Amino acid sequence: MCWKCGTDNKVENPVSRSAVCEKCGADLRCCKNCAFYAPGSHYDCRENIDELTVDKERANFCDYFRYSADNAGVKKSAGSKKAEDARNAFNSLFGD
Repeated sequence: MCWKCGTDNKVENPVSRSAVCEKCGADLRCCKNCAFYAPGSHYDCRENIDELTVDKERANFCDYFRYSADNAGVKKSAGSKKAEDARNAFNSLFGD
């Protein structure tokens, strides 16, 4: 499942560094799509990694990466839901 739009992308491990979401184009091999992604953990990862990956939304070369189909570590916040609702209301008024 894409960390950005929630699209269920059918991919298998290992995921290519160039793999992108079929709907929104977001990188799939990134921290936010990893089974080990855990905000608040050391470097936001449950694995014992030695090097910080600064941009969690961009493709990387992490050896521990495992694609997470359910994306349990990433939940949309209430603020992002409000922003999405506002965007949808705007688009319904003025068109896409």
